[in-house]
Amino acid sequence: MDDVKLLIRDIPDFPKKGIVFKDITPLLSDGAAFRKVTAAFAARLADERIDKIVGIESRGFIFGAALACSLGRGFVPVRKPGKLPFQTVRESYALEYGTDAIEIHRDAILPGERVAIVDDLLATGGTLAACINLVRNLGGHVAASLVVIELGFLGGRKRLPEGEVVSLIRY
Repeated sequence: MDDVKLLIRDIPDFPKKGIVFKDITPLLSDGAAFRKVTAAFAARLADERIDKIVGIESRGFIFGAALACSLGRGFVPVRKPGKLPFQTVRESYALEYGTDAIEIHRDAILPGERVAIVDDLLATGGTLAACINLVRNLGGHVAASLVVIELGFLGGRKRLPEGEVVSLIRY
């Protein structure tokens, strides 16, 4: 993944001062690198029974939808509040500077279904932990959580309640 890592650029002070944003748009614009990431996720799930792929808004949609298509599985979007048109379940979580929430359609995951959650980045773990809780509240089982980038120095992995975390690139 060293070649993929070279396509991730740092944007200092975005979205606010003191943050170094990991910009994946160069990775996405490189077809071979994008395919390599999707193939790495698919290889990790090759021996798992996976019923659905869950993608977290918004960059998790990109990788998650590509993976779902590659595996021939359904894709489930997890979004910020008020963005999904049907009945939803909500999970709130703490941020360094307040709280946020994510939602999933109430009927998106059936009891007993096995899912893989996909996102672009694992930082403090709040969003991914909330997504895992949403899946569990619907009766689903999280077989794996897949992220392109993990900011290991922030300790997000320790906050996650269930399943293996696969990160392709670590900082």
